[in-house]
Amino acid sequence: MIGRVVWFALGAGVAIWGYSKVRESWRRASPEALGHRVAASASELGESARDFVDRARAAMVEREAELREALQGGERRDPLGLPESE
Repeated sequence: MIGRVVWFALGAGVAIWGYSKVRESWRRASPEALGHRVAASASELGESARDFVDRARAAMVEREAELREALQGGERRDPLGLPESE
């Protein structure tokens, strides 16, 4: 008799666990949830693109300063920074 109660309780627990997993899956697959995830991904992509552009601009300014210094300093250097071949 106790074995039946244990198995019944175990089955009820598994059923409740399965039901909660199914509900969670349905909630995550709802149009609202998908919209929020897409919006968050787009926001992250925008931030990454902004960060890339900021770093690229800083590198351009730095390289431009190096080139101006090389041209105004009178020394002959390759603009790409490669060693001169003789």
